[in-house]
Amino acid sequence: MVLTENEVTRVEGALYPHESETREVRNLDGIWNFVKSDEGNPTQGVREQWYKDDLSKVKTVIPMPVPASYNDITTDPEIRDHVGTVWYDRTFFVPNSWRDNQRVWLRFGSVHYEAFVWINGETAVKHEIGHLPFEADITKFLKFGEQNRITVLCDNALIQTTIPQGKISEAQRDKGIAIIQSYTFDFFNYAGIHRSVHLFTTPKTYIEDVKITTDLKESTGFIFYEVTSNGDIPLEELRVRIQIKDKRGNLVGKQTTKASELKGVLNIENVKPWWPYLMDPEPGYLYTTEVYLEGANGKLIDVYRVKTGIRTLTWTESSFLINGKPVYFRGFGRHEDSDIRGKGLDYALLTRDFNLLKWIGSNVYRTSHYPYSEESMQFADEQGIMIIDECPSVDTENFNQALLDKHKSSLQQLVNRDKNHACVVMWSIANEPRTNQYNADTYFGSVANYTRDLDKTRPITAAIAVPSKDDKAGRHLDIISFNRYNGWYSNTGRLDMITDHLVEEAIGWHKKYNRPVLMSEYGADTVEGLHILPSFVWSEEYQQDLLSKHFRAFDILRKKVWFIGEFVWNFADFKTQQKYKRVGGNKKGVFTRNRQPKAAAHLLRKRYFSLAQYLDKCFVPQDLFEYIFSVA
Repeated sequence: MVLTENEVTRVEGALYPHESETREVRNLDGIWNFVKSDEGNPTQGVREQWYKDDLSKVKTVIPMPVPASYNDITTDPEIRDHVGTVWYDRTFFVPNSWRDNQRVWLRFGSVHYEAFVWINGETAVKHEIGHLPFEADITKFLKFGEQNRITVLCDNALIQTTIPQGKISEAQRDKGIAIIQSYTFDFFNYAGIHRSVHLFTTPKTYIEDVKITTDLKESTGFIFYEVTSNGDIPLEELRVRIQIKDKRGNLVGKQTTKASELKGVLNIENVKPWWPYLMDPEPGYLYTTEVYLEGANGKLIDVYRVKTGIRTLTWTESSFLINGKPVYFRGFGRHEDSDIRGKGLDYALLTRDFNLLKWIGSNVYRTSHYPYSEESMQFADEQGIMIIDECPSVDTENFNQALLDKHKSSLQQLVNRDKNHACVVMWSIANEPRTNQYNADTYFGSVANYTRDLDKTRPITAAIAVPSKDDKAGRHLDIISFNRYNGWYSNTGRLDMITDHLVEEAIGWHKKYNRPVLMSEYGADTVEGLHILPSFVWSEEYQQDLLSKHFRAFDILRKKVWFIGEFVWNFADFKTQQKYKRVGGNKKGVFTRNRQPKAAAHLLRKRYFSLAQYLDKCFVPQDLFEYIFSVA
């Protein structure tokens, strides 16, 4: 098949909804009404126009929390394992004060996988690809000073042209035919309204987008800004006034552009750069960029604020640097996953996870295998945790034009959403794609080049699992990331077949592509509380021993300079589809699913803080090593 460079429909704007002098934000999270469609008749509700009235008038509804995956909320296996469409609705009130001289927007943080939205029975917006936000101006559909109804159709079906891919089939069951959703990726296909739903207002002419990049030269920081407006007022009658405030709210820079010129650069003297956790005593330092859209006469039109970390990223054939200093990544692959709520946004869980990341001495994680919540990106900015930002392409195969176009769209939406986050230091364009297949070279060359066109300030990677000799995609990447499970999927139980194999493979990747190399996944499933001596697979002892064998290889590789990081798989245990090889899910976490440490977490903490102290001269927690013995 010949792959062509089709034009990809771009999503512009979609700024996170923040209140300001000109904007109001209202949250629609809470308990919604929920209806499951018949698996054998998934389009029934559309044909019968269920969206024209309350769902309770067409079927029996059940309460469903938003945000949350719907799968584990009830005790009904048919809801947990449902394939196809489900429906949500709720009512909300719009005040009369929102009627005049402004727009009212509806925004979803994420609906997985595909969403159709109606307001008062009228089509408002539709969106494909989960884990990414979408919004619509719904002003014309609203009844001001009255009750309104929002209806959402959510479809979780994955096929060969969705991102990620899957297959739908039929199978005979005891009573009739079952619809079977299959997929090769090793995490549960949670579905529903996963992130917050907001109503917000903007003026009729408004700030549609703000793009910020930064630079450093000695003690001076540079903030380059580009503002996009939308609305009735022509560009030649608009200008922007920019104010930069430090962490304490002190004004440290300001500028007003000429009419029709909505971009420029501001110099910040005695700048405090954004540094990763443990690379500076004050990591995650953020300025606030205040954007005031004004008429040419100075009349205020709209206000939006963006948190801004000032830092530089550079990379060579053998290194990755932030603010001119080499970085060694100490991190994790993760999942947005927890008991009951599935992939639903949970602020308590989010806070706990970042506390654990800092407790263990990590400075980075990869958003395996899809974009994480915007709230988590804001947390990472503030805490100084670096992010390798991954699109939802996982186990990509059967390369075709429709898949390529959606793959590019997922990256365009991701870059558009996360472009201003200082924490994002790399884009990952896929996880474990079948890069040994025919067309992989052309396909991933197209994806990588498209991503570079979107953002040239960050390097591009992909987590590759095929052997280096078979890979066709690495030449298009800036950083080589590879996944390998020595001692687990390969040579299970053989701790004496890890260190040398790992060193040899990493050298092979660097020799083939002459790029910096990191290990993006390694690990072993471990049952909490299972102890076997001598160590045996699935025991806590075996997980510790396996990690230690990898540490030895990493230290050999670190001396070669071009090896730049180690990422354990996984941060915490997570749910998978039902398999006889998976007892309650994937157990490779160093933390349990309810975020308690296994023995390996304590070992990894000693490793990560020791590396940070040696490489970055950071502090070491007093409780890192337990008191054992004194000769005095």
